[in-house]
Amino acid sequence: MLAVESEPVTAQPRPAELLPLENGDGLHSHEFLRRYEAMPHIKKAELIEGKVYMGSPVRADLHGEPDAVIQTWLGVYAANTPGTKLYTNTTLLLDADNTFQPDAILCLTPERGGRTKLNAKGYLCGPPELVVEIAASSASIDLQDKFQVYRRSGAPEYLVWRTAERRFDWFRLEEDEYQVQMPDAEDLLRSRTFPRLVLAVQPLLILDAAAVLSALHSLSP
Repeated sequence: MLAVESEPVTAQPRPAELLPLENGDGLHSHEFLRRYEAMPHIKKAELIEGKVYMGSPVRADLHGEPDAVIQTWLGVYAANTPGTKLYTNTTLLLDADNTFQPDAILCLTPERGGRTKLNAKGYLCGPPELVVEIAASSASIDLQDKFQVYRRSGAPEYLVWRTAERRFDWFRLEEDEYQVQMPDAEDLLRSRTFPRLVLAVQPLLILDAAAVLSALHSLSP
């Protein structure tokens, strides 16, 4: 009987394994989003200068309530100002090494000259006109690496609330550098980009949302 030679068995290639997103990973935005999308249980992760940062647990007193006051302030303004959009805790693609998830983004619509647009997947792309970060446990990141990225990308106004220190900084881009804005004689901070958007600083720092809104309404048309 003749021996029949069997065909050599060739191992079939396996699909590339999708690695989990890990704190400290060095990635580009495309791969970062690919892994982030595959891990829906992760509520907040950001890519800052090519490095992955995972969100910490969120405290009610240092983040949850301050965030609610900011969203209310900006939400009331956006609802009464045509040509503006407010986004909360939304993924923002700035460049190949930076994909953020700011606490609040206030944009002009493209029809009003806004530079932030939605891509095919519904993510925001491009520098917003105004962005807010609630910096409880992330103050060093928000005032260093993120600060430089927002400045470099040309975001006109960058607001950082250091809740643990009871400090609020409103940075305005002037000649490619961020300059901190000082309250006026009425203790108000005013946007240059958005007409009638004012912030009563001291009421904000003690979480007096009613007084913050009262100051905003006082300049309504």
